[in-house]
Amino acid sequence: MWIMVSGPYRSGTQHQQQRDENLHVLNAAAVALFRRGHTPVIGVNMALPMIQAGGGYDEVMMPVSLALCERCDAVLRVGGPSKGADDEVARFKAAGKPVYEAVDEVPTA
Repeated sequence: MWIMVSGPYRSGTQHQQQRDENLHVLNAAAVALFRRGHTPVIGVNMALPMIQAGGGYDEVMMPVSLALCERCDAVLRVGGPSKGADDEVARFKAAGKPVYEAVDEVPTA
């Protein structure tokens, strides 16, 4: 399955180090999914290069992440509070797609 890893990136942070730590949590979950035989997708990883190239954060981040929801088969929600991640999860629920809250809940491919 193509599984979106959804969690906080900027939510509740004031420093780049905290954002880097949040991104590490997302990427570590992606590695775990990959090892279970799935293709992980992280919206932040898709959007950040465009933001760094001159796209505004608000212009790019959530539109890209929400568009990815349509392409993925399921979502894994990790980390703490995040309105953006909750919006992504809501998209999966509305589409009747699986929502996982731990890597161990995801079936092996």
